[in-house]
Amino acid sequence: MDKQEIEFRDPVVKRVVNKFVDRSNIGFEKYGRTLDAERTGGHKDLYGYLNDVQEELMDAILYIQAAKEEFSDNKEQAELDIELERMNRINIIAQNGNTGEHYEEAI
Repeated sequence: MDKQEIEFRDPVVKRVVNKFVDRSNIGFEKYGRTLDAERTGGHKDLYGYLNDVQEELMDAILYIQAAKEEFSDNKEQAELDIELERMNRINIIAQNGNTGEHYEEAI
């Protein structure tokens, strides 16, 4: 195994590089060989690599869609929470016999 010392000026780049190394280690544990050994050993041809890329990109699109739906669901819930809080304040004002006309809308 090669070792290399790298100086990072950007901690974001350092975290990404560490993720690459971690991912490589996981792949080696799963398949018992490196990508280089897979390539030079003839375990996969160009078509196989292109197929892998296509599948990974398709997965990425699915993850993006799921994340967008999660974001949308959270945004809708936050909007509902704000409206519920506004209605609760109006109810409290009404229970106190006040029309609330002199209150500015907080939201």
